[in-house]
This record gives sequence, C-alpha cells and structure tokens, in this order.
Amino acid sequence: MGAGHGHGHSAASAGGRHRWRLAVSFGMVATFFVVELVVGLVSGSLALISDAGHMAADVVALGSALLATKFAARPDTTGRRSYGSYRAEIFASGLTVLIMLGVSVYVVIEAVRRLGESPEIGTGPVLLVGILGLVINLVSMVLLRAGAQESLNVKGAYYEVIADAAGSVGVIVAAIMVAATSEPIWDTAIALAIGVFVALRAIVLGRQVLAVLGQHVPEGLDIEAVAQQLAALPGVADVHDLHAWTLTSGMNVATAHLVLDPDTESQTVLETAQRILRSDHAIEHATLQVENRPTRACDEVTW
Repeated sequence: MGAGHGHGHSAASAGGRHRWRLAVSFGMVATFFVVELVVGLVSGSLALISDAGHMAADVVALGSALLATKFAARPDTTGRRSYGSYRAEIFASGLTVLIMLGVSVYVVIEAVRRLGESPEIGTGPVLLVGILGLVINLVSMVLLRAGAQESLNVKGAYYEVIADAAGSVGVIVAAIMVAATSEPIWDTAIALAIGVFVALRAIVLGRQVLAVLGQHVPEGLDIEAVAQQLAALPGVADVHDLHAWTLTSGMNVATAHLVLDPDTESQTVLETAQRILRSDHAIEHATLQVENRPTRACDEVTW
C-alpha cells in the first residue's frame, strides 16, 4: 500500500485556494517596484529607496508564496513525503521573514550613515510615487485579506503588503515635510521608522513560522481540553500519547491512543472521537489507536 492512502493529501491547501490573489498582487507589486526604485535613485530619497527595497522583498515574498502553493499541490512521486509538500508554504513564509529582516537592517544602517548629511531630494516625484504605491498596496491588501485568515503563507505576503503600505505613507509624509521645511532629515528619520516597523512585523510572523516548524500545539487549541473530552467518551478508560500539530495553515493533525473498557465497541468510539476532533477542534486528520489495555511499547517509551 502506498503512502497516499486516501486522506486528502491531494486536496488544495488554504494557500492554494487563494493563489489567484497572490498572482494579481505579485503582478502589480513587481511592476511598481521597478518604478519606485528608479525614481528613488534619481530623486535621492532614502525613504523612497528603502520602500523600494521593501517592495523588492514583497516581490520575492509574493513570488515564493506563489511557488509554494504550486509545490504544495503537487502529488508525491517519490514515496518519501507521506504528508505531501504542504510545508513548502511554511518555508516560503520563513523566507519572507528573512527578507523583511534583511531589508530593515539595510534601511537602519543606511539611515544612520546619512545622519549629518544634506542630500538634495526631489520631493515632487517622491510624493507622486508614494501616492501611487499606497494605492497599489491598498488594492493588494484587499485582495489578500481573506486568504490571510486561512493561510500562514498568504498571511506572510499580507503582512509584507501592510508594512509596505505603511512605508508608502511614510514616503508621502517625508516628501511633504522635506518640501515644507527644506530639511532632508525628515527623509532619513522616516526611512529609519520604516525599517523598525518592518522588523517588528517580521518578528511577529517569524514566531508563528517557528511554532509550526517546531510542531507546537496549533494556536487556539487547548490540548488538555481535547484529552479530557476524549477521555469522557463512553467506553474510554484512558487517553495517552496525545499529540497535535499544524502541517500547514488550515491543516491540523493529531495522534492519540485510546484505552477502552472491556466489551466496548471500538469502531463506535473511533468514529465518535474523530467526529469530535473534526467538529470541535478543526482537526481533520486524526490517527487514533484503540487498545484494550496499554501496550508494553507505550509504557517503554520515555518521550
């Protein structure tokens, strides 16, 4: 019997269902990145260059998210990936975190280096590009918002767009302040603020990525409550070796051993337990072992 045994490993992941949203956002952001970078270099605005750098992170993040949803849907032909390739979406989210941190470090270093300098900044083009960037980011946010509720992969792209929208607002403010005061320090200060904001967003997303890769209990799931609910089923004497984790966004997995009272119908208990895990705890894939008594193998395992 093959590893793909009919448990829906070919089903679309949460990220895959929103792939078209990622594709549209990717097209808009990639096109605008080129415009923003060119204008930033010509105008001499660090705020605009920093936002272009963050926009480049958007391009890579959205592109990797798109590729991840494609890979996640591919069937396993090697027989080595019994859970399929769904974790590709989580790895893409991790790449997004690294890119965001890299961009924020660059912006902060460049902002510090510019302190005390008085570069000439073309505020007109900077303001125009900042407004256009804000519009594009707002459209992308609307597209990605629904998917961000279901997929950590899409959430990574969504956070990138949110951070870049904040960056566009910063670019607009920088252009207005420099034009009003003739002080280029506003451009540097806002670029520094953008870098710090991006780093904070990266840390939030990074913690979620590490929780999935570390196979922590899914967010919002009370593992003790699950154990108590299973133990309270008629005919169940004990529950042990209960584990729950997230495979990818929207796909929670669990395993458990159920020790049954004598003369208990195991199939009835099994079906009831699976139904409870699915309906009450959003665990679609549960592997449950029913036992008449704890086995020696269970007692010997120490971890």
